[in-house]
Amino acid sequence: MNAIPQAHVPPAGSPAPKEHAVVIGGGIVGTCCALYLQRNGYSVTLVDPAVAGDSTAKWSCGQISVGEIIPLSKPGILLKVPGWLMDQTGPLALRPSAMPGIIPWFFRFLACARHSRINTIAREMASLTQDVFADYAPLLGACEDKALVGQRPIIEVFDSAAGVEHERAHNETREALGFSSQVLNGSDIADLEPTLAGRFSHGLLLSQWRFVSDTEGFLRALSDSFVSQGGRRLQIGADRIDESNGRATGVTLANGERVAAAHVVVAAGVGSRRFFSQLGVDLPLEGVAGYQTLLRDPGVEFKHSVIYADGGFCFTPMTRGLQIGGTIEFAARGAAPNFKRAQIILDKAAKILPELRTERHEFGVGYRPFLPDTKPVIDRSKRLPNVTMAIGHGQLGLTLGATTGRLIADLVAGRSPKTDLSPFSAYRF
Repeated sequence: MNAIPQAHVPPAGSPAPKEHAVVIGGGIVGTCCALYLQRNGYSVTLVDPAVAGDSTAKWSCGQISVGEIIPLSKPGILLKVPGWLMDQTGPLALRPSAMPGIIPWFFRFLACARHSRINTIAREMASLTQDVFADYAPLLGACEDKALVGQRPIIEVFDSAAGVEHERAHNETREALGFSSQVLNGSDIADLEPTLAGRFSHGLLLSQWRFVSDTEGFLRALSDSFVSQGGRRLQIGADRIDESNGRATGVTLANGERVAAAHVVVAAGVGSRRFFSQLGVDLPLEGVAGYQTLLRDPGVEFKHSVIYADGGFCFTPMTRGLQIGGTIEFAARGAAPNFKRAQIILDKAAKILPELRTERHEFGVGYRPFLPDTKPVIDRSKRLPNVTMAIGHGQLGLTLGATTGRLIADLVAGRSPKTDLSPFSAYRF
């Protein structure tokens, strides 16, 4: 087998390259890990079979959801499971064929539905999301496009006052942890978002949240910045981690070629499962399908990203069109996408906005890597101590990409991160 050469030209003004690092996974989390390692002076190769921009985060709502710290496993969720099985048109669906394989995961998920557990998870997640914008700042500052993140907040709308009231306890938890919201009436909503005038009378303004102008373009811009600063991105998958004497020595690619490295980062979303035995972990990681519809010529204008809470989806204006999505589905591993879910979103959106032009549409799906407590893993492998893991960010990959990258760079460099990473241990299960 031929070893891939490690020649590297450092960006101007950067520290001299130290050791070489390989990042497995080129989605938002992997790319941010590569960028932060690069900022710390490492020579970095990023490997992913997909082109830059084509990852799970492309088919997301594009929101940087700093206050989304409440886990999915809310009290009373067990009572909703029969409905998920019976109604495949709801915001969250569970394919019957998924049940045998997902039952162990689901029991762990339900165990997090206690109030005390939810409050603990919220505090732990807040320790990550509080630094999101500061962590993204240097990465975005190095990109040519300075308008990748919109500066307008997110709006959440409800069918009735009961929806706002239902969220009150969770919003109080968020506010106690530094994430505020403002109650909106119909006039407020109309002023902020004229497209929705007269359609909703109850809502929340999530003033600290932001959204990206184009999920695909956002990912590509960060990847281009990484390459322009001397990083290498290889469009190929990683087959295995090479190891010797209890340490990783590099990565063998799908074509049999090897990339030698002093450090390896595994950040491949649901694809990280193939490395678990080598890492010495047994993580209950599942890929939850999130469906989106992109309208190239929607015929309506949105100024904000808008969550329709009772519908279970959101509208996000992007430079490539209006993206509508957010509905999620539990399916068996390897199951084909059910794009009827995306059509359901589109039909519901058209009922709210009859003037919506739906002719030029594109359906997409991203598989969010979820762990039962909806927290990520940011940790070092005990079996191969020079391998770090950035896995399981669920619906918060875009939000936590830069923060995870900074923390992984701390671990690789042997620094003690300012954030307590014990809640995000790979061995907590």
